[in-house]
Amino acid sequence: MIDDESEVRAGISRLLRAVGWKAEVFASAEEFMARLPFTGVGCLVLDVSMPGMTGPELHDRIRETDNAFPVIYLTGRCNVATSVQAMKWGALDVLEKPVDDEILLQAIAAAVERHRQDCQRRDAKDSIAARLGTLSPREREVLDQVMLGRLNKQIADDLRISLKTVKVHRGRAMAKMQVRSVAQLVHLCCRL
Repeated sequence: MIDDESEVRAGISRLLRAVGWKAEVFASAEEFMARLPFTGVGCLVLDVSMPGMTGPELHDRIRETDNAFPVIYLTGRCNVATSVQAMKWGALDVLEKPVDDEILLQAIAAAVERHRQDCQRRDAKDSIAARLGTLSPREREVLDQVMLGRLNKQIADDLRISLKTVKVHRGRAMAKMQVRSVAQLVHLCCRL
């Protein structure tokens, strides 16, 4: 939670802790930036208008990090233009102060769930990329041909290697990628 109003920070912090969530509060964007990096799953509840770096300016900076949390904007003066611009910045929600507790909790729950899913997708992609990184250059060539739907004999002809060699490289590549079928391999690589 980043807000320059101490009463807002204290109130929202109490609310989140009362429902069992961990909450960190910051009085400014600069204070938040000094705390980076964060790990885990979460979201940012971010005031739009703050002295120094504004909420949107901070949002731009954190989107460039590896662990960009979903953002829920709070504003004392909500209008259509502010809401539209916040959505263009990538905010999940824009709420007006004083915010209803249930609406805020629902928005935070949705943002945290979205971040959890994003983290799972990122971890899965990282795992697939790491497995791809273990392939030898020749295994990668064979795998690329398999992905194109080429038969072993066609791959052998294209790469000017024996059919047996193709089968060995294909088997090693499939084992390293932790798949048992071409369909699984295609599905896995499509996730990247």
